[in-house]
Amino acid sequence: MSCASCSEIHTGATISPGGIPSRCSRPTSLTSRRTPSRTRTSCTRPSRGNPKGDKFTSSWNDIGKGGGRGGGADYLYELGKSDYNTNVDTGQNYHNIDSLFTGNVLGHKTDIADGSLRAFEFRTYNNIVGDYYVAPRFMDAVGMHIAKNYLMAQGSLPGLANVPLILGIWGPKGTGKSFQTELAFKKMGVLPVIMSAGELEHEWAGTPGRMIRERYRKASEMSSVRGKLTCLLINDLDAGVGRFDNTQVTVNNQIVVGTLMNICDHPDQASLGEAWRSDKKLQRVPIIVTGNDFSTVYAPLVRDGRMEKMYWSPTGDEVVDIVYQMYKDDGLQREEIATLRERFPDQPLDFFGALRASTYDNQIRNWITDDVIESDVIDEEADMSDLGRRLIKKENLPEFKPVQLTVEALIEEGDRLAQEQQNVNDFKLSKDYMKDLGQVAGGLIGFQG
Repeated sequence: MSCASCSEIHTGATISPGGIPSRCSRPTSLTSRRTPSRTRTSCTRPSRGNPKGDKFTSSWNDIGKGGGRGGGADYLYELGKSDYNTNVDTGQNYHNIDSLFTGNVLGHKTDIADGSLRAFEFRTYNNIVGDYYVAPRFMDAVGMHIAKNYLMAQGSLPGLANVPLILGIWGPKGTGKSFQTELAFKKMGVLPVIMSAGELEHEWAGTPGRMIRERYRKASEMSSVRGKLTCLLINDLDAGVGRFDNTQVTVNNQIVVGTLMNICDHPDQASLGEAWRSDKKLQRVPIIVTGNDFSTVYAPLVRDGRMEKMYWSPTGDEVVDIVYQMYKDDGLQREEIATLRERFPDQPLDFFGALRASTYDNQIRNWITDDVIESDVIDEEADMSDLGRRLIKKENLPEFKPVQLTVEALIEEGDRLAQEQQNVNDFKLSKDYMKDLGQVAGGLIGFQG
């Protein structure tokens, strides 16, 4: 007979006068509780969906799996107050619930909570292959700033009341500020947490400020727990919080500036909303920011007590050294690189990088016309769809050989690139497009120097 309590068929169940099976009368599986009016019985047999028989049925009320530290609070409440989710097994996996969603198709660890799908927020720079040149003046500034902040955190500088937490590297566009910083990190073995100007604005007010505190805390944990040299790097700070003509200052701009100022003043404390604990201090980690014009940034953030500044505009010799290291494998001599630099004296470092990348254009064009479409690109019957298929599926892709470069060929290609730059400033088509909307600015922002 089927038991009304545990839904099992066994001989312990009896039939009530109404024809409905009564509760199980097994003495070994019953607990009784005396009430004023009657004796209520309940079955403790494990249910089919919970073979272990414990009380946990979902991640919403899991107190014993990592939550409940606040005296019986539910798991999600504790998760919201904690810094990190240490309960990596809670969620849609086969250990707990919902076997329908944890079949053998996706594997048992289908929830992001196990960490297998979580992005690694630290840069290792394994993608930078080659012997690139770091200017000694740049390396000295970055290395000195990181060393002073770590020595300050270890108490090795008792004579100093404070060391600026932020190093601001600023200067003209295309001078290699971000790339030289990455090369310096690679040489020093630094694992930075990187943010960009695009993350300093959000539709929800306060989100960018919280993100900065989260990234700073992650860098601090990496340094204190794993013993790694790390820092927080924010690229193009002025593009995110700078104040230009006809731009609106948002709440997030103010919160980001205030957050950075607060971290500079209290580098061992960065709250995420949880209750303050005076005995819990963070490891101090340096912050490095890059930008083009820090005069647009809120002045109290840029003051000397909070930010140490370095104007980076490489000299002619530094440009030649950096570009020579870039072209050294192509067989060019340093004197030839100096000639190339003299031909384009006003061009930044990224111009010479783009110049080298354009030397492969002829090889790629010949591969498309000869091997992929087997006709000229301008031919009306040329089938370019095969190019997309081979690129996406990586079918029969060639391995291009380095081009034999000469100074004459580089100068010719450089003249073409320089002319394209000049066309942008000369034509100013925006004057025709917006002639009825008032006076248009004289050129693109930051493109004239």
